[in-house]
Amino acid sequence: MKSIIKLYMLIFVSFISLNSFAGDKDFQGVIVYNITYPESNLDAQTMAMMPTTMKMTVKGTMNKVEISMAMGTTIMIFDAATDKGTTLMQMMGQKFAIPMDKESIEEGAKNIDSVNVQFIDETKDIVGYSCKKAVVSSIIDGKKYELIAWFTEELGDGSTNALDPLYEDIKGVLMEFSTIESGMTMKMEVVKVEKKKVSEKEFEIPEGYKEITTDQLQNMFGGGY
Repeated sequence: MKSIIKLYMLIFVSFISLNSFAGDKDFQGVIVYNITYPESNLDAQTMAMMPTTMKMTVKGTMNKVEISMAMGTTIMIFDAATDKGTTLMQMMGQKFAIPMDKESIEEGAKNIDSVNVQFIDETKDIVGYSCKKAVVSSIIDGKKYELIAWFTEELGDGSTNALDPLYEDIKGVLMEFSTIESGMTMKMEVVKVEKKKVSEKEFEIPEGYKEITTDQLQNMFGGGY
């Protein structure tokens, strides 16, 4: 159980650096991603507890990401206008709120080095949107990786990538992409895009959450690193 919780902490840190950034100024609505784990060596029990979907709600500079896992739900809310946000976690019957700012998000991505993006003259359709291809080469945790990303310019200018060192040079909304955390590949692919008006209430912090730091959360459930 402790190893599973530690893995959840790694995923949590990864999603902070990957998804809690500026909402795209040109898009308002909901984007739903499927999450898969290609070439994973996780056992069947652990794999069954991993997140399989990610829902991103965007309005103006506001961004809300919801990830459901077997042990609880994680919600990340971030306002690009202030470069601040909050991660809400429900885990093992407890509710936690972890404050975020630009510095803490960048700290979560400090294991990424030497990023090079090559744009390829290829396109493909993802849920009705024409997507362009990019090959991202990087060193992550001291190991070389080559990641494939597909992005569209039809939903915005790519401001959603502003704080992600792997994809910050891509000027479009990521529709299919991967991230690496502790040697494990997580692949995200859009399965639904819904343009609609979003209420300001979507980004309000509910009551009943205890404010703690990421380090405190790791020490409570993961035993530190």
